[in-house]
Parts: sequence; structure tokens; C-alpha cells
Amino acid sequence: MATASTSSKITRGLDVAFIFKKAVISALVALVLFSLMIGVRTEAGSDGQLTYWTRFGDLAAMVATVFGGSILIELLRAWWGPVETVRVMPPSATRALSFAGRALVPVLLIFAFLVPVIFYNERYILDLGILVLTYVMLGWGLNIVVGLAGLLDLGYVAFYAVGAYSYALLATTFGWSFWMCLPLAGILAAFFGILLGFPVLRLRGDYLAIVTLAFGEIIRLVLLNWQSLTGGPNGISGIPRPTMFGIPLTPGDDGLAAMLGIEFSPTHRIVFLFYLILVLALITNWATIRLRRLPIGRAWEALREDEVACRALGINTTTTKLTAFAIGAMFGGFAGAFFATRQGFISPESFTFHESALVLAIVVLGGMGSQLGVALAAVALIGGFELFRGLEHFRMLVFGMAMVLLMIWRPRGLIGHRAPTVYLERNQAISSDLVKEGAG
Repeated sequence: MATASTSSKITRGLDVAFIFKKAVISALVALVLFSLMIGVRTEAGSDGQLTYWTRFGDLAAMVATVFGGSILIELLRAWWGPVETVRVMPPSATRALSFAGRALVPVLLIFAFLVPVIFYNERYILDLGILVLTYVMLGWGLNIVVGLAGLLDLGYVAFYAVGAYSYALLATTFGWSFWMCLPLAGILAAFFGILLGFPVLRLRGDYLAIVTLAFGEIIRLVLLNWQSLTGGPNGISGIPRPTMFGIPLTPGDDGLAAMLGIEFSPTHRIVFLFYLILVLALITNWATIRLRRLPIGRAWEALREDEVACRALGINTTTTKLTAFAIGAMFGGFAGAFFATRQGFISPESFTFHESALVLAIVVLGGMGSQLGVALAAVALIGGFELFRGLEHFRMLVFGMAMVLLMIWRPRGLIGHRAPTVYLERNQAISSDLVKEGAG
């Protein structure tokens, strides 16, 4: 009986009627949504009259795709989805996966250092690598706020903008170098993080997200309208390029190439920028890992799990939230300063809500609190945009479908599991003196 009962829980037959019903409902919803978006197309004619034409063939193809996709998803769920049992992997497979997980980080790190060597003549790949590493750094900075402290921040681009404009204004006004402005940009961004933290101390969930979203828009509108300081929609141009500790990467006699006695190449600056953002990203990762092991890091995780229990433990939630916002904003300011010196020109159009949503998607899809997951998600998202660039308008559709499928089968992100900050290496028995019943 027990065997029959267990097998009935493990095996799950296909409910054809349920699958067909769900597919029909999905197709009807798609028909309603796409009937005006795809089925009917309107356009102003040459005489000013509104003309329209129908595209029922495209509409039928889209509805059929949704119908077939719904059936396919349900079949995959029935075959691969979770059931009322725990799937036990062979010990050899478990050891192999464990070894692959430990080796993945060193392999990725070595590959990152070798990218400028391997693709030295590929300017496009180097620029793409710099862009990916910038978003990796932004993702690790936001991961402190969202992944560790559990505070939903939709205005992270504000700190990115503060760092960029801080460096641009200091460098163009006072002629300060990148290395002098970099810590100042981080400090100013941290200050704005504290300013954001105070109004949201009593907020959580959707209300917190709305306030942070408004804060990001406020910063963007200030940059757009304060023309005497920020240049308004014209932005700031002529931002100085970074130097290698005072040595410019220029073709002149005082440049790095002339000092080393080698032929100058514009690729030298790109390689230097690549290694610069790589070092900044690694510093962000190292600082985050160290902070997680400190009492403040454990306070962030306690705040994320249950704020009421966190207060009951005597943790000051005010300072915990403010430090999370300040430190996360500081790394966003560093990334913004790098963005400004890399581009040489910044404007408010570079710091829209789309950037905040993209960085938040990287954190959520990678696995909140997982450093490796955030890096892999940044590579997948930013590289995915470039991989499907040839599909033009359909690349967003393909990209959205991939994200939906990922969230169906990996709702906790690419790497949903992460090692606990504090754990016992071996089980410990409780003394009977500490137990009221007298049993240890």
C-alpha cells in the first residue's frame, strides 16, 4: 500500500482537459489584447483622413502561437515541473556539479582578465565587455539594497546620475582628475542615498517602490531643468578622459605609449577602461562579500526576512536601512563616474527609468543576494540584447518570452540558492540545564 501511495504521488498523469482549457483561455486573452494592436492598423492619409487596414492573418498567427505555447509550457511542466517528491541525484553527478560550481568563478575571472588579450583587435567586443561590466557593478551595488536588505528600489538610476554628474562638473569646472573625483562621486551619491533613506524608513513593499521611483524621476527632472548647472537637455560635453595615475593615454610625447617606447593605438585607452571597470567591479564584489560577514550584513539579511523580528532582536532598523541605501548608492556613484569618463558626454536621457528597471531585472533574474547570479544575469541580459539585435523589433518579444520562461522554471533566479552567512559546521547538543523539560 505504501509503495502504491508513494508512486501515485510521484507520477502525475496528463490532464488533457485542463491543458486544453488553459490554452483556449490564453488564446482568447491574446485575441482580445492583440486585436487592436496587430489585427487593425491605422494611419493618417495624405488628405488628413484616418485610414485603416486589417491584418487578420498576423493576428491569427499570434493567437495560434500563444495557444501552442501554452500547451507546450504545460507539457514541460508536467514532465519537468516540481512534484510531491525530492529527486535524488547520483553521488557522482552531485560531486561533478559541486566541482563545476566551485570552478566556475575562477574560470570566469580568468576569462575576464584575458578578454582584452584575446579580442584586442575587436573593438565591438571590448566595448560590449565594458558595458557588461558596468551593469555587473550596478547590479552588485543594487543587490545590497534589494538582495541583502530586501528594500525594493526602483530609483537606483538616481545615484548613477549623481555620480556621473558629480565627476563631470568637478572635472570640467575645477580641472580635477578622475582619481580625485571618483571618491567624491561615491560620497555624494551615498549622501543622496541617505536623503532617500530618511523618507522611506516607515515604508515597505509597493509604497517603498513608488517613493524610490519618484526619487529617481525627481533627480532626472532636476538635471533636465537646472540648465545653469547641468546644461539641461544639452548635457555636459568635453568630460576629461581618465589617466593612468597622471599619465595620459594620448599620442603625444607625454603619453603612455611614448614613455613605454611603443606605437600608439586608440585601443590602449579601451583596454585601460576595460581593466578599470573590471577592478571597480571586483572591489564592489569584495566589499559586498566582506560586509555580508559583518554584523551589519547579518542585520540586512534579518531585515529582509522579517522586519518585526528584526526589531524584536534589538536591531536598529533605522541605521540598517540607511547604511544599505548609502553603501548601495556609493557603488552606483562610482559606476556613474566611470560612465561619464568613458562616454565623455552625459545628458539626462542616459538616466531614465529604463536603466533602473534593467538593473533591477539583473538582480532579480540572477537571484537576489547571489553575487555570481547577478554577474551571469548581466551577461545574459546585456549580451542577449546584442545577440538578438538582428531581429529588430522582434528581439524584445523573444527577450520577454525568455524572461517569462526563466521565471516559470527558476522563480528564485538563475542561482536561487546561496550559502548562509553564519552556519554551524557541526551539530551541537543543547545542555539539559538550558532546557526547561530537563532533556538535552
